[in-house]
Amino acid sequence: MEAIQLVDLTRCYGKRTAIEQLNLSVASGEVFGFVGPNGAGKTTTLRIIAGLLPPTSGEVYVNGISVRQSLSSARRQIGYMPDYFGVYPDLRVWEYLDFFAGCYQIAESERPRMIEDLLDLVELTHRKDDLVDRLSRGMKQRLSLARALIHDPQVLLLDEPASGLDPRARVEIRELLVELARMGKTIFFSTHILADVAEICTRVGILEAGRLVAEGRLEELRLIASSRRRIELTLLDQVERAEALLGALPGITHIERLDGNLTGQRPALSFEFSGDDTGLCGILSQLVQSGLPVLQFREDQHDLEEVFLRATKGIVS
Repeated sequence: MEAIQLVDLTRCYGKRTAIEQLNLSVASGEVFGFVGPNGAGKTTTLRIIAGLLPPTSGEVYVNGISVRQSLSSARRQIGYMPDYFGVYPDLRVWEYLDFFAGCYQIAESERPRMIEDLLDLVELTHRKDDLVDRLSRGMKQRLSLARALIHDPQVLLLDEPASGLDPRARVEIRELLVELARMGKTIFFSTHILADVAEICTRVGILEAGRLVAEGRLEELRLIASSRRRIELTLLDQVERAEALLGALPGITHIERLDGNLTGQRPALSFEFSGDDTGLCGILSQLVQSGLPVLQFREDQHDLEEVFLRATKGIVS
């Protein structure tokens, strides 16, 4: 079953279209990264999925439930973490979670154990009696995530969960998301921090001006970014013979020698290849069968920044 399905989703603010004919499906158990520049429509999309903002047209389904037609049932499936934290200066950490547990009509007798488990999950047990306002930003983000989990939802919608955090806090949030994915949760999160996407996402969608301009696994997006693959070959010696052999093979262009200082003083070559994985295996096999002393044979992956820049400049369609 699809955990999230958007069908021709459109949202307009007066004459401005924030989201235009957005179609997207996220399978159960996926960690989906929703990437885009500021103002692309990421937050608007998440708020519509969460049932906090009505679409101008189109449909949203969460675990098969229409958000428009069965809002209350759909919200039971969703844990929503906004991009800001509402400060409750007079509440202690455990009281904050207890308040939201009451909002979800969780029995008072069940709350202490549930709150204890959630604080343990987000590693805030030692701060349970502290005032919320005294927590660091990273701790507030973790507490906000615990709040989104209070009713044990199957789908988590997280809006910029690592925004404004220091490197250590970002790593802690990423580790939490990985743990939640292991627990079977579907995670849909927006971000502009591309390292977070590369670390944990199973699929990525890139949004630009309210339109989905690229979507798929990172490997697929990298191939879209360039039809040619850059390969690096490091040898023990015989670089001239390797260069001649590569030059005679089909699909290979732009053979270049690399600076030995960048490859551990070993001779190395780079080249572009337009074929598939099978063809790439064939090249390596011919190099080895020819007696060339291959030390390393690897593809130089396009980083996510390059994929993102190409997509948002309209190069990827």
